[in-house]
Amino acid sequence: MFLLHRGILFLTPLLFFAASQAGAHGFAGKRFFPATLAVDDPFVSDELSLLTNHIREPDQVTNEFSVAYSKRITPNFGLELGETYQHLKPNEGGSKNGFGNLDVGAKYQFFISDVHETILSVGLDAELGGTGSRKVADSFSTLSPMFFFGKGFGDLPESVRFLKPIAITGAVGPNFPTRNSNVTTTVDPLTGDISQDSERNPTTLTWGLTFQYNLQYLQSFVQDIGLKEPFSRMIPVVELPLSTCFNANCKGQTTGTVNPGIIWFGKYLQLGLEAQIPINQRTGNHVGVLFQMHFFIDDLFPQSLGRPIFR
Repeated sequence: MFLLHRGILFLTPLLFFAASQAGAHGFAGKRFFPATLAVDDPFVSDELSLLTNHIREPDQVTNEFSVAYSKRITPNFGLELGETYQHLKPNEGGSKNGFGNLDVGAKYQFFISDVHETILSVGLDAELGGTGSRKVADSFSTLSPMFFFGKGFGDLPESVRFLKPIAITGAVGPNFPTRNSNVTTTVDPLTGDISQDSERNPTTLTWGLTFQYNLQYLQSFVQDIGLKEPFSRMIPVVELPLSTCFNANCKGQTTGTVNPGIIWFGKYLQLGLEAQIPINQRTGNHVGVLFQMHFFIDDLFPQSLGRPIFR
């Protein structure tokens, strides 16, 4: 609740900053796709994202602060770099603090339709094992080929025009650990006997969806209903970040959350706040919170850092 209160207090005064039209990031025709908090975006961009996460899981309380930077190499190809500082408080034992493994990624936006407000992309993400603190990070790497999509419904007929502001985005892909299992060796101090325990590292499927209703799209392209700022720049959103285990002891189990929230966007930044509601007891029994501050580098520095390296 402390993080939630701080997020609300920090969000309110910034809602009136940068009131002009957003730039080239995440557009397909008239459709603006925001950078969602929990499910990765379907577009390449020049952006910097700061994210705070607090949630109580079945075996621990997790607090995280993440930084992610995206850079376009060409207009349709970009690289991503991310790092997370974690504070973990297990139900048993002392707290653990440290940086997680470095995340790197590449994304190629291979299709865009302005008429149908559609974006399709593919990517490869890698969590580099051994680059983070031993207290909180794995010693092995994980490779994740991904498929991303975004679809706005502005091409619907006028008879259902109030559905036009709706958009959905999604991401799906497997996560392959580079080590099949971890082996722990212990020595009995009395007898000197050596024993080994093996724990398999599972292959999982990351899949997620977002549902968005863009109030600026409603106001500008459907019907002027008299919304004033900051409300005319808000996007109510529901995210579903999910993960399904393919093998090991967790085979067939799915975990994840339902994240209702709100995103506000301006020319230079966007702010987001979401609740995290566990979908089952394996995920947890307590509601968490996500807070995002996201900077549009392509609008902040359009002639330098904010443009593709190769045009």
